[in-house]
Amino acid sequence: MDGMWLLSAACVLFTLGMFSSGLSDLRVMVSKRSVDNIQFLPFLTTDLNNLGWLYYGYLKGDGTLMTVNTIGASLQTLYMVAYIVYADQKRNLVYQVLLSLGVLFLAYGYFYILISDIGVRLNQLGMFCSIFTITMYLSPMADLAHIIRTKSTKCLSFPLTVATFLASSSWVLYGWVLSDLYIMIPNLPGIATSILRFWLFWIYPPDKPSYRNILA
Repeated sequence: MDGMWLLSAACVLFTLGMFSSGLSDLRVMVSKRSVDNIQFLPFLTTDLNNLGWLYYGYLKGDGTLMTVNTIGASLQTLYMVAYIVYADQKRNLVYQVLLSLGVLFLAYGYFYILISDIGVRLNQLGMFCSIFTITMYLSPMADLAHIIRTKSTKCLSFPLTVATFLASSSWVLYGWVLSDLYIMIPNLPGIATSILRFWLFWIYPPDKPSYRNILA
């Protein structure tokens, strides 16, 4: 029981560390009163992912999933609000948010109204959330290819890579302990892409700090 508590705490801690990486973007937006080169879509997609897993955790009665994704969704919403406040083109951003809310409303209606069996609802929702999470983990692969071509890792964050690796690893173990493939499988790509990033930092280390020495 104590081991499960520690594992749950690790999932919460490492995942929130990963989500809090957006705080640096938030500081940039507030200090510059501009969105600079920050992208809006990652905040939106992560928020949708958090809300999906929050509902999954609610259906399972899983406090760890609910805690992590409630805080995660709140942080992503904060980032989006700040982005919209400081962005020049606000209308398109608001349209994206409204469209996402519409999709969430339709999805909620589908799962809550059309599927009465909780087991079927859990399976379908778990499958949907898993596919969405895998897509999010694999979406930066084009950027990784660019890094290999340019031989530069300046656009990568080493702390975020560490947080992603630890969070993905803890969730894989958590899913394995609970025999929940919907939690375990979608986090495997997070481990794989993190290891690939570690390798890129090793091959193309930034000048400061020396990540080659850290990884040695």
